[in-house]
Amino acid sequence: MPKISAESLITQLIKSKAGPSLLFLGRDAYLRDVLRERVIEASIEPAARSWAISRYSAEQGEFAAALAQARTVPMLARRQVVIVTEVEELERTSEEKREAETRSLAEYFADPAPFTVLIFEAKELDQRTRFAKMLQEQMLVVVAQLPEDPRERARTAGMLAGQMARHRDSAIEDDAADELADLCNCDLAAMQSEIEKLATYVGAGRPIQRADVEALVVSEKKHSVWELAEVLATGQRARAFLFLANVLQQGEPAPALIGAMAWMYRKLMEAQQLSPHTSSYQAAGRLGMRVATAEMAIRHARKIPRQRLVDGLRALYDADSTLKAGSTHDRAVMEFVVAQLTASYSKHRANRETRPS
Repeated sequence: MPKISAESLITQLIKSKAGPSLLFLGRDAYLRDVLRERVIEASIEPAARSWAISRYSAEQGEFAAALAQARTVPMLARRQVVIVTEVEELERTSEEKREAETRSLAEYFADPAPFTVLIFEAKELDQRTRFAKMLQEQMLVVVAQLPEDPRERARTAGMLAGQMARHRDSAIEDDAADELADLCNCDLAAMQSEIEKLATYVGAGRPIQRADVEALVVSEKKHSVWELAEVLATGQRARAFLFLANVLQQGEPAPALIGAMAWMYRKLMEAQQLSPHTSSYQAAGRLGMRVATAEMAIRHARKIPRQRLVDGLRALYDADSTLKAGSTHDRAVMEFVVAQLTASYSKHRANRETRPS
């Protein structure tokens, strides 16, 4: 089937009595989340959403169970939504299993359940395979990816920033949205995270302005706070102070840097909770960051004891309170917190060395 826009899809869902089969194809986790949410809102009454929505993972071997559920008449609901994620993993299974899954899916497409909206989600598919060709032919394809053209990409990301702000019961001015998209390199998951911080910062009744973005959002183009994670993971105090000096010299405000470091510590704690078998792409989706950044988070999270992260986060919150209280010595506050973070490393290392065997 041809590709379809999100707007046309929602219109079709509202008018149609039969549930379509949909393929959300693209690497952007935020866009997939938005598309999924809009389909659910258009398909399922609010009161029925707790039991009329089913989620399955192809990577976890749940494909057959998903098709069985798709054929099952929903209880107390006109429609049901069946979601299958990581569909691209089916292309990596054995040829025998892939052929069996393809046959099962072909049987479903030959007689689809009219009461089921079947959603497949895939980051990418090998268009040469029979499986991918069948999905393209039998399902409505919705692209979950920003445009390739840089200008159109930036324009779309800026527009979506407005939608993100509205979901937080806030608003963002156009030039602020454009600045946010530029600083985050059009990474929608990163923009969503920043919008949450910005909405809290400005409070109710005032839109997010460009000055707010410039004050709080740490630019990925200037530096990566994950460089500091590597330094802190190994307790290199001298390198940590050098990193801090370089960042402050580039003009990054101390409150923004504290916020970025606290966010990093929270993400490291989240990364520690992931299963060792979690793929880089899955980690990126669950942590709300790009694949390369998720890989760094997982790598550093394995090196830092959880108590160190808890202690470090507490130190960062204290530093944030000091800065917000009107401190006129931002650099001194930053140097003190970096000293605390690296001292935390020394303390934990000493504890390990003195612990009786």
